[in-house]
Amino acid sequence: MFETYEQAIEWIHARLRLGMKPGLSRMEWMLERLEHPERRIKTIHVGGTNGKGSTVTFLRSILQTAGFRVGTFTSPYFEQFNERISINGQPISDEELVELTNVIKPLADELDHTELGGPTEFEVITAMSIYYFAKMSPVDVVIYEVGLGGRFDSTNVIHPLLSIITSIGLDHTAILGDTYEQIAFEKAGIIKNGVSVITGVKQPEALDIIKRKAMEGKSPIYHLGNEFTAGSRESLERGEKFTFSSMFGQIHDLKTTMIGSYQVDNAACAVMASQVLVSYYSFMIEEEHIRDGLIEAYWPGRLEVLSEDPLVLIDGAHNEEGINALAIEIKSRFADKKNSILFAALKDKKLDKMIASLEEAADQLTFTTFDFPRAASAEDLMEVGRNDGNKRIANDYKDFLSMKINELTKDEILIVTGSLYFLSEVRPFIMRVLKNK
Repeated sequence: MFETYEQAIEWIHARLRLGMKPGLSRMEWMLERLEHPERRIKTIHVGGTNGKGSTVTFLRSILQTAGFRVGTFTSPYFEQFNERISINGQPISDEELVELTNVIKPLADELDHTELGGPTEFEVITAMSIYYFAKMSPVDVVIYEVGLGGRFDSTNVIHPLLSIITSIGLDHTAILGDTYEQIAFEKAGIIKNGVSVITGVKQPEALDIIKRKAMEGKSPIYHLGNEFTAGSRESLERGEKFTFSSMFGQIHDLKTTMIGSYQVDNAACAVMASQVLVSYYSFMIEEEHIRDGLIEAYWPGRLEVLSEDPLVLIDGAHNEEGINALAIEIKSRFADKKNSILFAALKDKKLDKMIASLEEAADQLTFTTFDFPRAASAEDLMEVGRNDGNKRIANDYKDFLSMKINELTKDEILIVTGSLYFLSEVRPFIMRVLKNK
């Protein structure tokens, strides 16, 4: 039995040695031993390449504003491990995490000695979350964010009220496939027979796969651009504005405080989800809850402005589509500023296209690394792109940031981007530098 938070976290992270093991058999085994807690909770399942976390946040904020007690299961965590299991945006306590670990550890130990093999870190955490929301701290509804893919993701043991697939991009291609169709097939694995699916997917070939899966299971499908739209888009100084339309009606001048034109797509998917919940599951959600919920939604590390003077922004653009979206925002929203970009990434990403986009967008591009097993070295990143004068290496990102933030002028912006694991490490450091400036 674990007595301290540190012991529990150490045991959970030790499961990382098992890597990723596709399949749901270990999850099903553990849930059966726990007397099927997944059957006691109402859930919403959110998958996709980019936009999952933001969509979860928008929907959670709408539901919470409407008075619901909302659980969320998200990954990766940003500053504290406990964030992964939260209620109304508040992470579970250290004591609760210890209690959960003591529930799941005996099952994991038993599984270690079966032909199924031991559960991975993500499977352990998923099982903990399901048990928590069903048995320890019941909620009205839980929003589950897919970890990787969908079809074989450990969260795919739930039977949700509705499913959301935000977008399709070429990420984790070694595991999910290297075409939009192959990745869409894996993401579409969360679609359940007869359960409504909402999607913001844009590529026709990927959308065809999702529609086919929905049709096979007689699942109603709502596609952004067809069954619902987000029109009259306008970028505000620190947010976005749009008009939402669907068969359920129209809502004018919705606003978000999360910046980035792509956030309109994520917000629209969340609004559509709220309308499906109202229409088919009698959730009491009014227009004012949608309006206020979108404005109050906050998700760290997504085009997040940490300081206005000096202007410092962080963005977890960790794949090709994310970097392209960031580049568009730099050119449109911050075109009047000279920009300096600090970038760190994992070595298993498609770095060539990501770095090519950054080279086009950056006035000055600096590569760095961080303490993480899969982190690419600054030298490796430097070698990927073209050899020109606006690129440099900073092996110690703390020294670089301390100097750069203190040098920034009013016509400059510092943008820190790349791996979410990097951003979760760097954000608290930047906040300390800004505070001491």
